[in-house]
Amino acid sequence: MSQTPQDYNELESLITEEYASLSRRLQQTARFLLDHPQEVAFATVAKLAEQAGVTPSTLIRFANSFGFKGFSEMQQLFRSRLVDELPNYAERIRAVRAATGETPGSDELLWEFAEANREVLEQLPGRIDPQLLERALDIFERAEIVHVMGARRSFVVASYFTYALHHIDKRACLINGLGGMQGEQMKAVGPGDALMLVSFSPYAQEARDVAAEARERGIPLVVITDSNLSPLARLADVSLVVHEAEVKSFRGLTASLCLSQTLAIALGVRQDEASEGAPKGTASP
Repeated sequence: MSQTPQDYNELESLITEEYASLSRRLQQTARFLLDHPQEVAFATVAKLAEQAGVTPSTLIRFANSFGFKGFSEMQQLFRSRLVDELPNYAERIRAVRAATGETPGSDELLWEFAEANREVLEQLPGRIDPQLLERALDIFERAEIVHVMGARRSFVVASYFTYALHHIDKRACLINGLGGMQGEQMKAVGPGDALMLVSFSPYAQEARDVAAEARERGIPLVVITDSNLSPLARLADVSLVVHEAEVKSFRGLTASLCLSQTLAIALGVRQDEASEGAPKGTASP
């Protein structure tokens, strides 16, 4: 079988292509999964098996047959599809309730989000290559101005990073596209500057455009994104991949904010060390 599908559309195409060669039970499973993608996104293996009329082990065997290590890994593609198709939070809430038949209380949600974010924070240091961190800091340290951009959900991380850079006395500019002037703001990025771009799936078109222009103009580009397969990662000088917590299709920003804070403070430490090392009477670079 070919490479493991990376998104729902690839999975759907592969299932359709391989359907005739599947066993009767796996064909039954395939029909259920493709006919009920919303339920598959959230329900447990036990509940889905009951609804599909198969055993839980059949669902796991089905996922394994398409290259996934387990059912939850395949289920993530169904969740990502729902997030992409239902950007409105109210619609996602209704989808979760319809798929699971549950109405979680505020206390339960708080525990779920707290636990999920705790786990991604514990994993973050082991996922980030220290050499990539240092390369990103090298780019920011050399830059006259660090321009920062993040569209929609990513805007929170971009605006915080800009704020933090100002407080370590690093010249920074937030590309916010206010008034539709994203193009004009990009023109202000000089040859001695650098760009920090934050973007997650499904990767805002504004972010793609900015990354492509930076690459074309030779502007050093650091990206915080969610996959090495991201179209932005391929354009970046340094790509820092984070995995955010997800609870009932709602993705967090905890890991990205932690990483951006680390970058800002580490850069501040570098600048302070450089200032201490500079001869008296001279300004640090």
